[in-house]
Order: sequence, then C-alpha cells, then structure tokens
Amino acid sequence: MSNNKRRGLLIILSSPSGAGKSTLSRRLMKWDNSLSFSISSTTRSIRSGETNGKDYYFISENEFAAQVDSDQMLEHAQVFGYSYGSQKAPVADAINSGKDVLFDIDWQGAQQISNSTLQEHVLSIFILPPSINELKSRLEKRGQDSSEIISKRMEKSWDEISHWAGYDYVLINDDLNETETRLKSIVTAERLRRSQQPNLMDHVRLLKTEFESKNDI
Repeated sequence: MSNNKRRGLLIILSSPSGAGKSTLSRRLMKWDNSLSFSISSTTRSIRSGETNGKDYYFISENEFAAQVDSDQMLEHAQVFGYSYGSQKAPVADAINSGKDVLFDIDWQGAQQISNSTLQEHVLSIFILPPSINELKSRLEKRGQDSSEIISKRMEKSWDEISHWAGYDYVLINDDLNETETRLKSIVTAERLRRSQQPNLMDHVRLLKTEFESKNDI
C-alpha cells in the first residue's frame, strides 16, 4: 500500500542500554528507506563520531527549556543528568503525510508519546536482553563508555526493564537476526491496522455502490 493511502506510524523502540535497540533501529531503517528517524535534541556533549543534526541536535539547557516551555516537544526526559526530547511539529507532519517515524527512546519518552494527541498512531516495542550478564557483556564489548558509565547504565537497567508491560510488543533479543525478522513482521502488520488506513471507508462505499448497481441489473 502506498504511503498516500495510509497514515504514518510512530514506531517506538525502547530497551535498557546494550539490549540492541540502536542496532535494530539501524537495520529497520536499512530495510525500509521510507522510514524517517526522529532526531532528538539533547543537552549532553557531542561524542566522537557523532554529527550534529544527524545523530542528535546538541543544544544548551536554556534552549531546551525554552522549547519545552513553548510546547514544542512531543516528549522529553532526563537521562544520566542530561535532557533529551523530540520535537512535535516534524513528527505530526510526517504522520499526516503517511510516513512512519522511528523513535529510539526510553520508557519516559514512550509513555509521554503514548499519552499525546498522536497516541492512536503509536506502535511501541520493548527489547529485552536474554540475561543481565549478557547485557553487561554487550556494554563492555561496544567500547563506547568508561567503566563508571557502564556501572551507571547497569544500575539503571532494571528501572528500564521494569516498564516492559507498558508496551504493545516485547521482544527478547537473544538472536539479533531473529529479533530483526520479528520486528519487521510487527511493523508490516501494524501498517495495515484499520485506523492507519483512512481511505478504507471510501473503498467500502465504492464496493457497496458496485454491488447495488449489479443487483439492479
């Protein structure tokens, strides 16, 4: 079904750090290049290899607060002492034009979006690790954070995991390729949700007209 015949989805992927949501997000984007990734604003410092406007919008605390106060944020949260948030206007425009928007956010942001004016278009998916030991191992192997940051992420992991029941779907990422396949199946099915197809009623009316016309012959 072409994009102009359906509404877009707000696809939310959440997980504790190291469970695989960022990797799965990249694979989902590669699978369907019509997906757009919601670029969050953040007050943390830019990391090596990151690009402003591509990975995040890196802004000051004052700029962030001003956007929140003027109701420009669809969701926002504090994570490890920094502010993160998603701007509302570009997301609403994408949904109305039939484009899906992918969010890689924590449970706080997911909850806010699920309770927003765009809630009927939300598809939320939580990614669980196969074990806590494997979660820590993945954080250590990716080599992005110091041992202190890894410890903080592990301390926060249960807080994230404890909100799994607030999501539409939950996947245990014990095999990345299998999890990717299941994720694609979910997105494919949800795009056909009745509420995502605003032209269905027109099509049914056309069928009724054709049916009645045929019966009159």
